[in-house]
Amino acid sequence: MRTSKLLLTVAHRLAILAYIVVALFPLFWLLKVSVTPNDLLYSEGVRMWPSRATFEHYTFVIAHSAFPTFFKNSLIVAGSTAVAVTILASLAGYAMSRFNFRAKYWIVALLLITQMFPLVMLVAPIFKMLSPLGLTNSLTGLVIVYTAFNVPFATFLMQSFFDGIPKDLEEAAMIDGATQFVAFRQIILPLTLPGIAATLGFVFTAAWSELLFALMLISGNDAATFPVGLLTFVSKFSVDFGQMMAAGILALIPACLFFLLIQRYLVQGLTAGAVKG
Repeated sequence: MRTSKLLLTVAHRLAILAYIVVALFPLFWLLKVSVTPNDLLYSEGVRMWPSRATFEHYTFVIAHSAFPTFFKNSLIVAGSTAVAVTILASLAGYAMSRFNFRAKYWIVALLLITQMFPLVMLVAPIFKMLSPLGLTNSLTGLVIVYTAFNVPFATFLMQSFFDGIPKDLEEAAMIDGATQFVAFRQIILPLTLPGIAATLGFVFTAAWSELLFALMLISGNDAATFPVGLLTFVSKFSVDFGQMMAAGILALIPACLFFLLIQRYLVQGLTAGAVKG
């Protein structure tokens, strides 16, 4: 019995280790290529680490390319989208959780339907809608599109957290003289910080890495985000893998810092809505 339990434990640990290796190996290879000089990139073949490392790719990306502009644009778009979606989803999720009103289930069905359309099918209509308003080739247009597409899922995510909070807390606050909004802001909202962190993390990541709409709606480098900017390292006859991988590593930094800041609430947020009671 003990032998079987030991074997299961070892197998479980090995499976976790294998998963970690598979998950992190692409990031390691990204780092490896980013510090490999161009003259060694193909001449040394496949090896785990170059015989000579260099940071010239990072220097070029930071000082001699438009990547800082792409980086700044992505921060603006992803941050603005995450904040806007979280605010809207918190209010909508609270309404869905606490109030019964006419056409509520039709609204829920409509939100679900919006998630069923392939994004490629919507590019042309959205471009045609935004173009007369002057919102193409604009960060504002990207924020509007990203917000529209992320609000439905974020609303359902926030609703699940509000459903897990007893209504008695609000009722007790309102008995003491608080309005519905005051009870929501001072009692319910602080209890949903894990859910807010999970929503912020999901939306920030989605907006930070989105390529399709950024590629279709942005036509110049001044408003391009970093996923589009990575394509500038691809020329007609060659691909500068070193600079592209260096830009990729630099683009990971804000996302990692963001999740480091919210990780205190993130694990709670990803699991709190799964079990009630």
